[in-house]
Amino acid sequence: MKLIFATGNQHKLKEILSIAPAGFEILGLKDIGFTEELPETQNTIEGNSLQKAEYLANKFGIACFSEDTGLEINALDGEPGVYSARYAGAKATYDDNTDMVLQKMKGEADRSARFKTVITYHADGKYVQFEGITEGMILNERKGSQGFGYDPIFMPMGADKTYAEMTLDEKNGFSHRKKSFELFANHLATIAVLK
Repeated sequence: MKLIFATGNQHKLKEILSIAPAGFEILGLKDIGFTEELPETQNTIEGNSLQKAEYLANKFGIACFSEDTGLEINALDGEPGVYSARYAGAKATYDDNTDMVLQKMKGEADRSARFKTVITYHADGKYVQFEGITEGMILNERKGSQGFGYDPIFMPMGADKTYAEMTLDEKNGFSHRKKSFELFANHLATIAVLK
């Protein structure tokens, strides 16, 4: 089954490809020659995920899926949340965003946080969403050089190292993205059986 993943982020595409079950061919936006920025103007992770999938589905008339992910930190009232990718500004780098979190978390005793991913599958004018959450904590400093985004400062519950210290296989053992994609894959398998 061929699926279009509404992302230009090669890191996210690589993670999804590493957990996709056999029988699925997943193409990113670059694979189909789409270079526009997808709209992300909603104020929730769920809303952004739907907006991206809906835009692509309406533009090309194809079944597709998108995802939106946010880091929610309890001591910061859920920030950066839906603004995780641009927490330090519209042109912010991963390092800029991580620096801002570390600055805001200075002196905070409650380091608890979670990563939340929402995948939206859009086909035939309808959509369904799948949520994956990984609880963890924010460290006081970066550790590791793998992964991307906030991975160097996020340690998932039950682990003794950050996402950025893990191999991709190790990260997938905890991954919020994998949890949501597994629910999505199960849904697609159900559809295939029904057809």
